[in-house]
Amino acid sequence: MDFELSEEQEALRRTVRRFLAERAPMTYVRVMLDDDRGTTDEVWRGLADLGVTGLLVPEDHGGAGIGMVDVGVVLEELGRAVHPGPFLSSAVAAVSTVLAVGSSADRGDLLPALADGSMTATLALLEPERRAGWRAPATRLEGDRLSGTKVMVPDAVAADIVLVSAACDGGLGVFAVDARAGGVRITPTPTVDGTRKHGTVVLDGAPGRRLGARATDATDAVAVVVDRVLAALVVDGLGAAEAALEMAVAYAKERTQFGRPIGSFQAVQHLCADMLLSLELGRAGAYYALWAADEANAGGTGGLEPTPDGSAQVAEAHRAATMAKAFAGDAFFRIGANAIQVFGGIGFTWEHDVHLFYKRLLTLQQAYGTGTEHLEELADLILPSVSSANG
Repeated sequence: MDFELSEEQEALRRTVRRFLAERAPMTYVRVMLDDDRGTTDEVWRGLADLGVTGLLVPEDHGGAGIGMVDVGVVLEELGRAVHPGPFLSSAVAAVSTVLAVGSSADRGDLLPALADGSMTATLALLEPERRAGWRAPATRLEGDRLSGTKVMVPDAVAADIVLVSAACDGGLGVFAVDARAGGVRITPTPTVDGTRKHGTVVLDGAPGRRLGARATDATDAVAVVVDRVLAALVVDGLGAAEAALEMAVAYAKERTQFGRPIGSFQAVQHLCADMLLSLELGRAGAYYALWAADEANAGGTGGLEPTPDGSAQVAEAHRAATMAKAFAGDAFFRIGANAIQVFGGIGFTWEHDVHLFYKRLLTLQQAYGTGTEHLEELADLILPSVSSANG
């Protein structure tokens, strides 16, 4: 497995980085901190014009039909710029959900608009007092209407369509709900990280279109989507952590104490060395998780269904995503915290940008479960196989 990016991927990286520097610099990010949508129509349209909103969408539905590794290049650059827009929630989570759960008709109706950016969507899985537990939702289908509450829904205010999980027919279903329909109430949720927009979605008899075949349990398909979202979050965090490290190293070279750059002091050198070690380990885990997600769908049918003999690849993709999140959630947060330490007092001020990266990494640490929770999941995955091998 080669972790070097191809020429095309490097060109994509340069294009996205240049776009963000010109159209969504830090001044833009700071304006968006107080905007519940987290984006402007101009910037979102600019990303769509680059073609990145349709990277995962199959070509026959207006997209590029490429994989998660390519999307990871975009996500890493968005993280480097602490970009607050709905790319991950719409172009990754929502597109992946439609591909994994939806029927051919669902894909034909939803994917073209998601690909060209004319519609944004988000995935609503989490509920009050259930932390990262999404498999048994309290939200229910009653007749042909949905009732329940979803919390920490990414980019909920910006979404045109909310893909809602709900209990129905003895299993789990996913429903496309018009965010402006009757019986739908969306309110922004303030968090410590203004670059990540979240909201609460309350459904009170809201109409929804069920994705996929009726009476089909979507739990396994949604599990595949969650793994892709975990990998995407880690790669976004990789970009933010890398930018924080670069800022800290540059500051250590120019800030003087006792007549010397503080980077010449061993304590600061150790901090930066530890940050670099964590960054590179996290990078390997993140891109392996993206590669494993693509391999799990190798030879698929344009959705995310595994090939007939692909159960091992799906299991490996889950293990890789869990492992990447377990490590990066805490390791990348420590990079942000150490960057603050290198900056000292100025790093705590609102005027300096480094705290924005720290807060982005803080929300990564908590997203879809803590490091401890993912380590427990990883142990459940590994230990039975170890016991079987030893038996």
